[in-house]
Amino acid sequence: MSSAARNSKTDYAYLGPAGTFTELALRQVAAAAGQEWKPVLTVADALAAVLAGKAQRAIIPVESSVEGGVGATLDALATTEGLQIYGEYLVPVNFNLVAKPGVKLSDVKTIAAHPVAYAQVRKWLSANVKGHKHLHSTSNAAAASDLWENAKLDAAVSTPNITDHYMVKVLAKNIADNKHAETRFIEVGKKGALPKRTGHDKTSLIVELPNDRPGALLEMLEQFATRGVNLSRIESRPVGDRLGRYRFNVDANGHATDEAVAEAVQGLYRFSPKLIFLGSYPRADKKASVHEGNNTSVNYLTAKRWWLKAIGK
Repeated sequence: MSSAARNSKTDYAYLGPAGTFTELALRQVAAAAGQEWKPVLTVADALAAVLAGKAQRAIIPVESSVEGGVGATLDALATTEGLQIYGEYLVPVNFNLVAKPGVKLSDVKTIAAHPVAYAQVRKWLSANVKGHKHLHSTSNAAAASDLWENAKLDAAVSTPNITDHYMVKVLAKNIADNKHAETRFIEVGKKGALPKRTGHDKTSLIVELPNDRPGALLEMLEQFATRGVNLSRIESRPVGDRLGRYRFNVDANGHATDEAVAEAVQGLYRFSPKLIFLGSYPRADKKASVHEGNNTSVNYLTAKRWWLKAIGK
């Protein structure tokens, strides 16, 4: 899906091709309505378009409830300067079995599917398309496209929105084995003003342990724990220069303007200057960002006023 280009600049670059779950995430971005959408081949291409000024924002996957973090995205955010996250979007991950018009489910013997998608529908296919053969496709959208390019294919595992892009019919809906799977997508742009605090926010960081010693990870986590800031995600990725060196991708509940979060991040920087602040933005699930214990902004303000009075200021 793409509006006619009004100029040479793409407003939104997204991990394509058209018909993928990333496109479904882009449909949730209110500001993207009526703008130009450009599918790109890789996460790196999407971010490069932003940095080069060819796109205002990029929509890319960052986390799957089934597969975990998306390595290409996490590594790109850790090694590319000048980027910021402005929003997140959750897309339910489900699949349909589609075919060209005239094909019946009983006709299906060979199925095109991306390997990750196939792994998530294998039980259903084993029960309903017995003895089928699986051919790999490069993406969920490409699986549908392959039907027109490979006469040996009878059906494809693809996304619910694929019928918007290809003349295929749905043989079976909602065939995923895990009915609660979701993928989280982020909206990335050049560094700029933070989205305003909403009360249901998330702050994303990447931190590298300064050295390998007993208690280093605990000390990092204590920066949040002592200030009542909950972490909704912490995930390690190798730095890549040698074995045993890791970065930690952290999502903390709250906004950078929350006193508890601000103090935690500053404490983290004192602990490890190799800290990347990726921004604060509204949570997709709309859950309130509540800090535990005496760690609300009011508590911090009260303590500050007491201290100023105590020292005669």
